[in-house]
Amino acid sequence: GVKTEQYRALAELRHQIRQFLSEGDHSARAVGLEPQQYLVLLMIRGLPEGQAATIRTLAERLTLKHHSAVELVDRLEANGYVRRTRARDDRRNVIVSMLPRGERMLEDVARQRINELRSNGHKLVRAIDRLLDRESKVGRKKRR
Repeated sequence: GVKTEQYRALAELRHQIRQFLSEGDHSARAVGLEPQQYLVLLMIRGLPEGQAATIRTLAERLTLKHHSAVELVDRLEANGYVRRTRARDDRRNVIVSMLPRGERMLEDVARQRINELRSNGHKLVRAIDRLLDRESKVGRKKRR
C-alpha cells in the first residue's frame, strides 16, 4: 500500500507546485499580463524545435479548447504582444509569433521565475526525490 511518508511527499509536492504556479501568476500580473497570457507567450517562445506556434499547438500545450486559445491570442494581439500570419504551406493554419513588446514582457516574468526556482527549487526537487525514493541515496552521497 501507499505509505504515510509517500502521502506526505505527494502533498508536499502538490503544495510546492501550487505555490510556484501561484507566484508565477503574481509575477505575470505585476508586469500587466493575465497569467494565461503569460503562458501563451511562454509556450510560443518555448516550443520544441521544429514545432510551429499554431493555435492548435498552443491550445494543446496549454490544455485549452481551441476557442479559448483564440480568445487569448486575440487579447495578446490587441495589446501588441503577438501577431498572426498564415502558414505558407497551408493557408488554413495561423502561426502566432511574438512581437518585441511580448518578448520584453515574457522575459521580465521568466527572469523572475528562474530566479525563484534558483532560490526555492530545492524544495520542489526534494519533494520529487522523496516520491522517487531517492532522498536517502542523495542524503548519503552528501554525507560522505
